[in-house]
This record gives sequence, structure tokens and C-alpha cells, in this order.
Amino acid sequence: MANELVRRGIGVRIVDKAPARTDKSKALVLWSRTLELLDDAGYVKGFLSAGMQAHGATISTGREIVANVSLDSIDSRYPYALMIPQSETERVLDEHLVARGVTVERPVELTKFTDTGSGIEATLKKASGETETVSADWLIGCDGAHSSVRHGLGFAFEGSTLQSDWALADGFIAGLEPKDRLHIFWHRDGILAFFPIVGDRWRVIGDLGAAEGESHRADPTLEEIQALLSHRSGRDLVMTNPYWLACFRINERKVKDYRKGRVFLAGDAAHIHSPAGGQGMNTGMQDAFNLAWKLSLVIQGSARPALLDSYSPERSAVGDRVLRNAGRLTEAAIARNPIVQGVRNTIVRFATSFPLIQHKIADQLSEMDIGYPDSPLTFTDGIGGSGPSPGERWPHPLPEGPQGARFTAIGPAAAVAALARNFPGLVVAKPNPEITLRLIRPDGYVCFADAHADRALAEKYLAGIAG
Repeated sequence: MANELVRRGIGVRIVDKAPARTDKSKALVLWSRTLELLDDAGYVKGFLSAGMQAHGATISTGREIVANVSLDSIDSRYPYALMIPQSETERVLDEHLVARGVTVERPVELTKFTDTGSGIEATLKKASGETETVSADWLIGCDGAHSSVRHGLGFAFEGSTLQSDWALADGFIAGLEPKDRLHIFWHRDGILAFFPIVGDRWRVIGDLGAAEGESHRADPTLEEIQALLSHRSGRDLVMTNPYWLACFRINERKVKDYRKGRVFLAGDAAHIHSPAGGQGMNTGMQDAFNLAWKLSLVIQGSARPALLDSYSPERSAVGDRVLRNAGRLTEAAIARNPIVQGVRNTIVRFATSFPLIQHKIADQLSEMDIGYPDSPLTFTDGIGGSGPSPGERWPHPLPEGPQGARFTAIGPAAAVAALARNFPGLVVAKPNPEITLRLIRPDGYVCFADAHADRALAEKYLAGIAG
């Protein structure tokens, strides 16, 4: 969020009560849609060089293959999952922020805040115990599942904790091939999943069955992880030199609203999911991409404050969808009844034999099929013509730099030049006589299309947004 605002010329302070960024692998994948947005923002290379490509997943019972799911069909500049530890993701983001002259202030805790209607008054507490009162125009809570900002707003974090225990291990396993695929074992006694990190380093997770009581289960030992590997994989796999061993429970929770007045929530502060599908962090990062361009245009006076009203409905709908899909994947993975397991395996084996279904699975996982067809920003009165419809993702790169904060008008030269001239702080022209007149949002989604190149319709649309 800070990177996206600063690259658009917006001044920020970013504070974190943690003394240092994480040293754990945690959220382990950057999906295709997130990589595209990072590419459009101009700083994807650091992530690509720090991660490795995964091109699919193999699901087996340990005795036979249930399915091979390929990611190569993803219609993207990045048709794969980029496996990268969260520690590296945070490092790359930190370094880009420092290069722009902003440092994360650590350990600094937000202890309270007040929305005055015209601004924010916030109290920050430093490690020394010293407090500071800060005046700001806006407050964005990207402060995780235990968000102080969410608590300060009094928002309910509705949902549940699944009453099952899971084990996690991050270490080295030799001989697990191929290394560019996820390996998932649907054993009769529970799931065991392997996620490549780099080289022979793998993340392993497995469900341990129903939770016993409310207390946190003790973290597993390496010996316990090894027993899971031997029993459920049916292979001679040995883990050594673990970075991280942990037990956890899955929380599925979400707020109804992502905004109240001058305060916004993004990422885990607004929604937490099952790790199935690996979409939690990606969804949070896309919250930031969505909000940053809107907030920057409002702050710069190029758009009306009402533009910000679209943030919560757009991203809340996406959060609902990700929660629903992740929950379904989890339910399928942890089925213990032998009859249910057999039916599940048969259905998955049959469904994934069709390329079209493989493609749909890949697009859903990679978040390529996310769109905003029901958004208040989506204009549906024009005659769309060929190509992506309003609300759908635009498949091509967008302008970088300051222009990335504006709408891109694509289509006949005279029409797009006039739109850029009449809305100089809001629109940049990209003439292309072969394309239906379209307006592309700064986050890469079509918001207006008209096959007749009706400039008056486009101007009416933009006039409703312009400041």
C-alpha cells in the first residue's frame, strides 16, 4: 500500500509494532494476477529474481494419481505460480520503499485514533514508551488478523475457527520430483501437501484431525513430521534442517465493510482465509492496488471523494468469493469418510481430464478470473463490441510511472486524444484504431467500452468521476 501511494507522489508514514519484518516463509506464492499488477507498477523484477516458478500440481493417494493440474494454460504474462517466501516478499517491498525515501518505522504501535471528519488524529507509541500524536488525512489499517485499526473501528470480524489442527514444516527434502510442482497426497488418514520454495527446500502441511479442546496444540517435532511424511506419501522422503515447525488452526473471518469515513482496512485486517489455494496474501495485495489509485486521484484533486465509495463493495465481494472457494477446497481435502473420499477422487479425476476445466481451475487459483461486473464504476450502457467487457481484466500492460495513476483511453486516435485533453488529470491516451473505444482503470480492469466510439458517452462517464 505504501509503495503504491508513494510511487504516485502521495506522502505516507508506515508504522509497524513488529521489531523486524518476518523471517518465516508464511504466505508462499504470488499468483499471476498479482504479478501482472506488480509489473504494471514497475517493480516486478525483484520478486521474479527471488522466487521460483511452479507450473502445476499433482494430486495422488500415495498409490495412484488422482489428477495432474497444469498452470501453463493461464492467459497471462506470468503463466505460473511464483513460489517465494513471505520473508523475501517483504524484503523486496521494503527495499523499493527505501529507494523511494520511505522507511518502515519499527517498532511503533498505533494505540488509538480518532476520525475528526476532516482528518485523523492518531497516537503512536515507540519502543521507548514515548508517545507521539500524528495528524493525517487518511488512515489505512494493513495490520493483520489482530488489527488495531479494525478494533478501533469496532468492526465485527465475522466467521469461525475450524476445529481441526494442522501441522506445518519448512525444511529440506531431497528427491521430491519434479521440483516445479506442488505435490498433494489425499491419504485416507488426511491430506499431506508439499509446496516448493527453492532448491530442495519445501513447505509441508498436513491435517491432524479434530482439535481437542480450545488450547493450542504443541508445535510438532521433526520426528512427528517425519512420521507424517513416511505414512502419507508412500515415498522414502526425509526432511532435514527445518526452518520452521508449527501447529495452527484455520480461521475464516471477514468484515462486512472495508471503510468507515477516513479509515480503510486492507489485507488480513479485513479478511482471513484457509491457506487452501494460497490466495490470502494475493487478495490483500490486490486490495492495496485497488485502493491506492482511487485514493491518490482523490488526494490530487483529479477525482471526487465519491470514487472511494467503490472500494468496499468491490473488494468485499472478492473477499467473499475467496473465502467461499478456499473453504470448499479445505472441505474436500480433509474428508475422512472412505466413501466420500472415493467419490471426491472420482469426480476430480474425471473433471480434470477436460482441458477447459483445467483452464478454469488455473484461472481461479491465479485470480485471473476476478472482475468487477457489478461495481458502481462499471459502465454497462455502451455497445461493447469485441474484446473484454466492462468489469473484466484488460490483458495488456498499462503505462508505468505517473501515468499509471490515470485511466487509459484506448481506441480511435481522435476520440482518445480528446478524452485526455478534456480530462488531463484523469486520462492518458493510447491510440489504437483497431480496438473498440475503452477506458481502462489504473488497476487494469475495463470500466467503459463502446463499439461506436461514442466520445460523449465516455465523457459522461468520466465527468461522474472527475474532481
